[in-house]
Amino acid sequence: MFEEKKKFLSSMKFPFLFLFLIISVEIIGYLFDFNFIQLGILPRKVFGLVGVFTAPIIHSSLEHLYSNAIPLFVLGTSIFYFYPTSSKRVVAIIYLLTNVLVWIFARESYHIGASGIVYGLFSFLFFSGVFKKDKRAITLSVLTIFIYGGMAYGIFPTKEGISWESHLFGFITGIFTAYIFRKNDIYKRYDWEDEKLDVDVRELKISHKK
Repeated sequence: MFEEKKKFLSSMKFPFLFLFLIISVEIIGYLFDFNFIQLGILPRKVFGLVGVFTAPIIHSSLEHLYSNAIPLFVLGTSIFYFYPTSSKRVVAIIYLLTNVLVWIFARESYHIGASGIVYGLFSFLFFSGVFKKDKRAITLSVLTIFIYGGMAYGIFPTKEGISWESHLFGFITGIFTAYIFRKNDIYKRYDWEDEKLDVDVRELKISHKK
């Protein structure tokens, strides 16, 4: 029990630090009236490449930040907890590849915010269940779609001023990472699960005899 608690707290560390970073940037911009939009992704412009690294930490408003903060923390913690051996590589690929694809293919406009990363994390968790087909991954996949399934509409250009391209490419990158890491972090049954199964089977046989 102590080890699981320690693992859970450790899983929260990176998502918490990232949230602290983007909140700090938003507060600095608000207090000193800085506009960080030029650190966003500007597709097919050389100086817009800086946004590949900086765009996800910049938000247009507190509302924009809030809409990304909670799912970013929840989904990020889930990945670090349930997929510990591949989590860092998964997050790094989603972060960079999503933004590179936005720079190559998106509209010529500044793209900012962590929503593309959120879509990547969401997509990874869902499709990991599809590709792995083990009990834990499927359960997590179902929970993910149940809680955040409504996000799927965001990959289409339904609202003006929203970087649906970031959503779409994050979603695609999540599928890609779920596939290439499908053989990592395979769920292994614990001995106590097998013991419980044996007990349940014995009880079922006794009940059947009665």
